[in-house]
Amino acid sequence: MSRSLPDVLIEPVVRMALAEDLGRAGDVTALACIPADARMKAGFVARKPGVLAGIDCVRLAVLAMDPQASVDLRLEDGDAFEAGAVLAVVEAEARAFLSAERTALNLVGRLSGVATLTRAYVQAVAGTKARIADTRKTTPGLRALEKHAVACGGGINHRFGLDDAILIKDNHVAVCGGVAEAVRRARAFAPHLMKVEVEVDGLDQLEAVLGLIAEGAAPDVVMLDNFSLDDLRTAVARVAGRLTLEASGGVDLTTVRGIAETGVDVISVGALTHSAPVLDIGLDAL
Repeated sequence: MSRSLPDVLIEPVVRMALAEDLGRAGDVTALACIPADARMKAGFVARKPGVLAGIDCVRLAVLAMDPQASVDLRLEDGDAFEAGAVLAVVEAEARAFLSAERTALNLVGRLSGVATLTRAYVQAVAGTKARIADTRKTTPGLRALEKHAVACGGGINHRFGLDDAILIKDNHVAVCGGVAEAVRRARAFAPHLMKVEVEVDGLDQLEAVLGLIAEGAAPDVVMLDNFSLDDLRTAVARVAGRLTLEASGGVDLTTVRGIAETGVDVISVGALTHSAPVLDIGLDAL
């Protein structure tokens, strides 16, 4: 199933990356070595297995340099592939193509790395009810693309920014004077379509949040921050399905299964975007 982003969201990122690479004088190596009328055909080839994300970055980078180029995308975002898979085949003016090459590879490799790591986490919790979510720990300027890559890998997106959901964290609680007071203020502020989440760092704070249910002021989601597995299980039992529970902190591929088996609804993983390795994709002349 295709999960493509609209070009209007991708194109500014691609053009910014191209401008950064081309600098003040353009690709002086291509200008020096490649005849003006030379053409080139090459494939973007996976060196390792993975999950594809950002393939439209290849198309847009090439077309930005050569609007008449032929770009044949062989796979779609969200597709899994093996090592040796041809992801796209391009025929274009050689100078233009070589100038676009690194920008295209940087973006598709970075985003496919995010999608591939996300798929590993999703597979690790298969059979539980837990869903894998990203965070705001994204590369500045690439958030829309990186969160898209998480979705390509089978994860779900947490809030996109500071403006689309209320997430009360420890410093908000400290300034407000307590977790219950912070949630009450958030509930009074929030429009009817905006969700409220609060982070708690212990079972005592969870009890304070549960006390808000009778007031009709409870949050929609409670983030259980750095809870032990025993405390996660206790929290799940105490909440008994009345609120969505999200586990966060101390999550990696060796711990995520155990966290999921406690019965939490969501596990948020900053590593999906801040620590995903770039997937090795190369350009092979045809």
